[in-house]
Amino acid sequence: MHPWQDPARWWPRLTEATALLPAPVAVVDLDALRFNAMDMVVRAGGLPIRIATKSVRVREIVDAALRLPGYRGLLAFTLPEALWLAEDHDDIVLAYPTADRASLERLLSDEQAAARITLMVDDESQLDLIDAVAPPSRRPRLRIAIDADASWRAPGLGHIGVFRSPLHTPEEVARFARRAAERDGFRLVGLQMYEAQIAGQGDDTGSGDALIRAVQARSRAELLDRRAQIVAAVRALVPLDFVTGGGTGSLEFTGSDSSLTEITAGSGLLAGHLFDGYRAFDPAPASAIGFDVVRRPAPDIATILGGGWIASGPAVASRQPLPVWPQGLRTMPREAAGEVQTPLRGDAARSLRIGDRVWLRHAKSGEPAERILHYHLVDGDRVVGELPTYRGEGKAFL
Repeated sequence: MHPWQDPARWWPRLTEATALLPAPVAVVDLDALRFNAMDMVVRAGGLPIRIATKSVRVREIVDAALRLPGYRGLLAFTLPEALWLAEDHDDIVLAYPTADRASLERLLSDEQAAARITLMVDDESQLDLIDAVAPPSRRPRLRIAIDADASWRAPGLGHIGVFRSPLHTPEEVARFARRAAERDGFRLVGLQMYEAQIAGQGDDTGSGDALIRAVQARSRAELLDRRAQIVAAVRALVPLDFVTGGGTGSLEFTGSDSSLTEITAGSGLLAGHLFDGYRAFDPAPASAIGFDVVRRPAPDIATILGGGWIASGPAVASRQPLPVWPQGLRTMPREAAGEVQTPLRGDAARSLRIGDRVWLRHAKSGEPAERILHYHLVDGDRVVGELPTYRGEGKAFL
């Protein structure tokens, strides 16, 4: 049994290790982080993993993972972030299209950054915007990748997945790829297809699992065929440096897709609680945040200061922070997690005193880093260091 599978030992150990640190206190456990990093490599089935920085936002963790066999390259979420990372890294793909003219000006005046960063596009207007900032004759040739839609257009159900790229069919992608490849000042080098309806939706949540599994099985079959056609159509026009897909929740499936050269993932390193609901893997709770009890409004309610860092996505309970220790606490339906205070109800609250520590896991891994300056690194029962977040390094990208 892994140590984190014994909550009665795992969480009190963190309380003792951080007892002298003021709350909120964010921690990363070294053993759990190592387990997750290596487990992701095994699940990827031999394809290298490009790290999605949005899901981590701690440079030291990203750099440590890149030193492991099985990890290669970064997927940034904004162009300012990519420019910052390009000072030290030479393989950065921007996950989303950008309209940041000031950052484009910086990119277009920096030949090293232009050689290290690949921009994401799915519309000719995005290329027009870049040309309006600086025409091809006055800038380096830019690396670009196409973002193609990996969602499933299901008969009778409609759109299953997220709304990203407008390019869905092999013909649509090929037409756009041809136009992009023919434009001066650009070099088409990559293709991205992220299967959010598979990677980002748990199939062992206890609610509608049979339907979710059936839909995902149909979506996987459709995507394997369509993605292969899309990759073949684009490769017939230009050689590609990379073809990426994936996500933490679909590493096994994505790793089996012979049309891909890599997988993009990042959330599995720190493992927000959204990833507890999957049959294929069981991540370790590598990150958590401790908050202090400051009020006792009722015998079965303890109120902590802070806690309300809600994850992006639909405004449902699964996006809330999850109280994990003491066991048996839950947020209140009319208040939920609050920015300044969070009341927690349950029998465990009866024994909590002012100043006691409560541990929460957040739904996603990267977003809490926008609220904290650093994680405390825990090894065994000791705090052995601090890891600055992006915010702790003075950066707030999005």
